[in-house]
Amino acid sequence: MTSPFDTPAPASASASAPAPVSAADGSPAPADRDARPQYVLPLLVRLEKATPPGRTDALETSARAVLTLLSDSRVTDADGEWAERVEAWEDARIRKVVRRARGGEWRRAGELPGITVSGREAEVRVFPPVPLDGWPKDLAKLQVSGTDLEETAEVGAPEPGLPVLWLNPELEMSAGKTMAQTGHAAQLAWWRLDEAQRKEWAEAGFALAVRTAPAETWEALVASGLPLVRDAGFTEIAPGLTVALEGGTRYCPTPRLRRP
Repeated sequence: MTSPFDTPAPASASASAPAPVSAADGSPAPADRDARPQYVLPLLVRLEKATPPGRTDALETSARAVLTLLSDSRVTDADGEWAERVEAWEDARIRKVVRRARGGEWRRAGELPGITVSGREAEVRVFPPVPLDGWPKDLAKLQVSGTDLEETAEVGAPEPGLPVLWLNPELEMSAGKTMAQTGHAAQLAWWRLDEAQRKEWAEAGFALAVRTAPAETWEALVASGLPLVRDAGFTEIAPGLTVALEGGTRYCPTPRLRRP
């Protein structure tokens, strides 16, 4: 298979969304995907100077924001207002870009069609996909850089049974870059679920956890057959693996790492 996230990837390191397929073997056709109109999913994190959110809370909220959009009736209904744009976005390279806003910028962005998802401290607004070169004015002028966040509370072990998005411990990424990666991982989980599982997870508020994998377990996560996110390497980092998705026993029964 090929990765839908910006660039082709080896079969052992990616999972794919519904995409154009070749008639010969049923595999996705990267050239077809690249030839289609390209879209991007805008995500906006509220970053007030005096009260920035904790990093992990922002990462988890970003992932839940992507899931919230994918489950919205404006996307899932055949005649939904956003359905056509999301389908076009998923048929091409799947891009997500996180920008930051505060004060009046945040309020103006809130007037655009979208969905705001709140965490313990974080607020993330997700918008329907827009053409790669067709961002709304009030979003295009916002900054991508500067989303470096610190933890505001102790981050413990993931709650048992929850799906966990394990971050590659070998990478240093800004919070904004990492938020896009956790959004990718959440989308991988969504594609693997049936309608009943999606409904159950949505009713639970898309409960999940984001943690940095212990250095000694990352290699096992990569080799375990879990869904993996591969970044194209256009910004901040070289091309490579960023997140491993370990399913939980609740809400998201995707594969789990076999532990000794």
